[in-house]
Amino acid sequence: MDIYGGAPRVLGYPRPVIAQLGSDATLRCLIDGDPRPDVIWERKNVQIESGGHYTLSEEGKSYLLTITEVTMQDAGQYICKAKNSIGETYAAASLKVEEGALGQEGGRGQPQVNEETRLIKECAELRGPVNGHSTMQNGGHGKENGPKGEQKRDDNDTSSDEKPRFLIKPLSLRVDRGEDAYFSCKLWETPLPEVTWEKDGKRLNDIFESSHFSVSEQEGGWFQLRIYRTRMPDKGVYTCRATNCCGEALAGAVLLVEPVPERVESKMSSNGQSNSPSSPKHRRFGLSKVTQEPSVDVSKAKKFSVAEGKHAKFRCFVTGKPKPEIIWKKDGVPLEPGRRHLIFEDREGYYTLKVLYCKVQDTGLYVCAASNALGNTLSAVHLSVKGSAVRFRRPLKDVEVRERDVAVLECEVPEESVQATWYLEDQRLMPSSKYGMEQKGTRRRLTIRDVAADDDGVYFCEMPDGAKSIAELTVKGTIVRKLPRKLEVMEGENGVFCVEVDNDDMEVHWFKDGLKLKETHQVILKSFGKTHILVFINVAHHDSGVVTFVAGKSKTSSRLKVRASRHCPPICPVEATMDMDRPNSALLTWVPAPNSQTSTRSIFVVERQEAGSQEWLKCFTSETATSTEITGDSVQCEGNYRFRVCCINKYGRSGHVEFPKVVHLVPWAKDPMSPQRL
Repeated sequence: MDIYGGAPRVLGYPRPVIAQLGSDATLRCLIDGDPRPDVIWERKNVQIESGGHYTLSEEGKSYLLTITEVTMQDAGQYICKAKNSIGETYAAASLKVEEGALGQEGGRGQPQVNEETRLIKECAELRGPVNGHSTMQNGGHGKENGPKGEQKRDDNDTSSDEKPRFLIKPLSLRVDRGEDAYFSCKLWETPLPEVTWEKDGKRLNDIFESSHFSVSEQEGGWFQLRIYRTRMPDKGVYTCRATNCCGEALAGAVLLVEPVPERVESKMSSNGQSNSPSSPKHRRFGLSKVTQEPSVDVSKAKKFSVAEGKHAKFRCFVTGKPKPEIIWKKDGVPLEPGRRHLIFEDREGYYTLKVLYCKVQDTGLYVCAASNALGNTLSAVHLSVKGSAVRFRRPLKDVEVRERDVAVLECEVPEESVQATWYLEDQRLMPSSKYGMEQKGTRRRLTIRDVAADDDGVYFCEMPDGAKSIAELTVKGTIVRKLPRKLEVMEGENGVFCVEVDNDDMEVHWFKDGLKLKETHQVILKSFGKTHILVFINVAHHDSGVVTFVAGKSKTSSRLKVRASRHCPPICPVEATMDMDRPNSALLTWVPAPNSQTSTRSIFVVERQEAGSQEWLKCFTSETATSTEITGDSVQCEGNYRFRVCCINKYGRSGHVEFPKVVHLVPWAKDPMSPQRL
């Protein structure tokens, strides 16, 4: 039985070709698959396009690459890649250019070549119905399907002098909460690179407990990452970073973790226990202790006020392993991300809620609830939104329209002579074929014609004294979840865009500055049903531009702005360890972030927190030291203490890395083992 189904497979492997300098050379690969695969040729990770020096052609199931008038620079290895909806496969061919006799590929006059071309084995993504989601073949395929023996290279093959190259990149996944997630990739083995895995730019050791994941390596250049019993915070962008003496290469994949509603097992034994403790349901739902969320004392909640039309920002710092799941609530109701509610974890490690263009209706109690397998905690703030002193006679009302329809926003100002200015968020609107603006008596009207997805947003009418009336325009249509109007990221970070459409059978495309995007090792294009994701891995300044998603006749756009890293807060330290070999002391050690900038002066700051306290106190600072010994004489009270370290420069503070243990410290005066001081 063919476990790969219709995944592409190589029926005839490309043979090595020896061509005379200045002649034509043809590389041939025989590939089959159902559905018929898309086949491309690459050299040094760059896709070859037909035209000029190269000609791409097909003869049935044979895929040919012809290089005209070859030069010495054309010598080397070429990759033939085939991909369809079931899986993908890769094969390599080599071209040797010499000034001797002409060697025709596969022809009668070709010299006998004993060298076997190395086959890069198939990596099929099995898309069968496993809990309704995509999954990949188990990690054992890396060893079983990997190439046997050592690859033989031509004299002209200089791959050993190149930076790492990905032959098979990790594939994006969607799993149910509680299921394992598995990523696998393959790299050229010569020279064998050093590989590390990251999530959202952070090393896994710094954000996951060691029991939550494992990394492995198998012969043939295969590298694997496995995340056990996924949790909601595990969703994100995972990156494989390969480094050798000539440089580094990155390849990334997206992990989506779907929430699963809690429910009671239906089949129980007579003693009340589940009949199948190892069943998927048991594993999926037995993830954390069921604990009641602490109650909120409203009288003790912090108070915060903001003027109508301004932004409110709430930040909550929570640490812990496993990484806590965060839910923001208003008056007990969970908040979802949207045009006016931005929910994210910022660069300093704070869980952040931003309420844009506040309305009086936004007044209420906001709670940040954090929970993991060890318990839960919460922090509460009461927000008051102050209305303008000069009131609109009749404020704007929220409007909902269908795409291509006409939207009308209308309000009444106090007096006929009052001028009004219209805004779409921070953009002032002017009369045009798109926008009609009318005033009749005290009424002020904005008409939006041919409404599109990007017209969805927050509108306000402003009087000269700054008083505003605010309303939301909701556009119903093909694109259900739109792109943000802008996204700011720093050099070296990932730029992530996500949209949802109303139909999972739509043809969709991504563009940047008007050019259609194709998937590469550093550009991820992934679709999960109605959800479509674009990720730019390790962005550079030249990645700035306008990103557009198109589905049928609908589109939504966002401006990507990449900020120079030299003007950024520092990156948090890594590999924080604690040594408690000596009594009444702890040796704290950390390592500067591998990508940290050295052009800007920065300092390390170590803070301590006594068990049971919410307050962190600074206890050590240094520009250069990467370790410090904390002794009992540095504390005032006997107790259990935890520590964390961060890095600060003039542009801000990095996230914190918490040391993994707790140490019991006793002041010298109370320590019976310490000598008496005069």
